[in-house]
Amino acid sequence: MSDVWTTVHAERAALIEDLESLAAADWDHPSLCAGWSVHDVAAHLLDTALTTRLGFIAGMVRVRGDFDRLNQIGVRRHRGATPAATLSGLRRAARRTTTPPAPLVTRIVEEIVHGEDIRRPLGIVRNYPTDAVVRALTQQLRTSPSFGGAKDLLPLVRLVATDTDYQAGDGPEVRGPALALLLVSARRRAGLAELEGPGLAALTAAL
Repeated sequence: MSDVWTTVHAERAALIEDLESLAAADWDHPSLCAGWSVHDVAAHLLDTALTTRLGFIAGMVRVRGDFDRLNQIGVRRHRGATPAATLSGLRRAARRTTTPPAPLVTRIVEEIVHGEDIRRPLGIVRNYPTDAVVRALTQQLRTSPSFGGAKDLLPLVRLVATDTDYQAGDGPEVRGPALALLLVSARRRAGLAELEGPGLAALTAAL
């Protein structure tokens, strides 16, 4: 458990550093999350950093199980009146170890995928630790789509990382960097541009 939090805290610190360099207009830039700006994703990350297991369960009861609505409420609650206010909240929450009731490794998924949701549209590049990306990808491919995962992709294609020793799935091969495979496993089509192979058409159709 401690090594997961070490990774999460490092990713939070790295993202805060990147956010500190943004111009005011960058915060309103569309993220990779449909309908969410960079500021919205930052607010969501603050919301999840503050979420406890009991708080999540209580929130789901209030919204009658509507996970998307719960996320929207969280964004509205924690999006500051200014980017500086949201950034201040992220700094205060950066070392927290609270989590929703989910496998702990999903905290790594959250930080890396949402980090890319913010960075890619703004042209910011981060070299994530390979082992962290692989752990996040493995978790995504173990998880059903109903819980935000990509287990359904494994019977369709074989995903092969070209920058580390990782592969999973059956069917025609799709090759590319592990980070791009992670983005695809999180239903981010932005990752497709870095992939190739005979299974790419089937993967694209699945997304």
